[in-house]
Amino acid sequence: MSAYRALFDAHVERWSAELPPGDLYAPMAYLLALPAKRVRPVLTLMACDLFGGDPRTALDQALAIELFHNFTLMHDDIMDAAVLRRGRPTVHAHWNVNTAILSGDAMLVMAYSVLGADPIVLEVFNKHALEVCAGQQLDMEFERRTDVSLGEYKEMIRLKTAVLLAAALRIGAIKAGAGRADQERIAAFGEGVGLAFQLRDDLLDAFGETAMTGKEQGGDLRNGKKTWLLIRGLEVERERGSTTLHDQLARDPSERDVAVMITALRDLGVEQEAQQEVQRLAGTALDELEHIDPIGERSAALRALAVSLVERTA
Repeated sequence: MSAYRALFDAHVERWSAELPPGDLYAPMAYLLALPAKRVRPVLTLMACDLFGGDPRTALDQALAIELFHNFTLMHDDIMDAAVLRRGRPTVHAHWNVNTAILSGDAMLVMAYSVLGADPIVLEVFNKHALEVCAGQQLDMEFERRTDVSLGEYKEMIRLKTAVLLAAALRIGAIKAGAGRADQERIAAFGEGVGLAFQLRDDLLDAFGETAMTGKEQGGDLRNGKKTWLLIRGLEVERERGSTTLHDQLARDPSERDVAVMITALRDLGVEQEAQQEVQRLAGTALDELEHIDPIGERSAALRALAVSLVERTA
């Protein structure tokens, strides 16, 4: 992955250095300079390479994916009233809300300006970009609902998180001239990894160690956020006739005992069930790579990256 990352980082630095001066563009350079895994653009380059293309020919498309992703982060932070992003002030906290909104809008426009005029790539980008927005809308709606099902949650994270990974990989494959069947397989791989990645994130929030994750343990539980764990935990409680999670959620967030909620999830078997679901989703995704590259030589780096994402501890 390091070679792809270095190639992309250099491209971003060149692009950022050429931005005009002023507060419309400064937040873009600021956000892009924050520490980040840059998984999505790297996936674009890796997919292009996997199917025999030159990754350098997909750099602009990878940049467009990263610009769009950061555009969503800039606006999401406003909606969430978040003051920190990767340990640094968010754009609206560093400047102001109006500047962040406008700079985010401009970032989206610039994503299209570097994407290129390939109608097939544009169609893929448009479809998945709109799905990401739909996923964010569902996430906000779920905050006001008490009856969210696991199926609804899975569809929300598919839209909000997984489809952009799928788009990044599909666009890389398109740039390499891959056939339609291989495009579908690599996109399915990305979607599966995205779902497993988000569920792993839910697990880390509840059960991860603060020293490793850098976040308050159980922050989503304290806030009553509709995650796979909480939805499933409430389902199992209803089946068993217990009420620990229900009783904690009836309290004000500041009065919820997160340790009690975490223990309840473990006692209900939800932690183990979620871990099994992560492995199932990851396994299904990796099966798609085997169809593309049965021997596994060309896809080894992509497989290793996927495994590192779904088995991470931070």
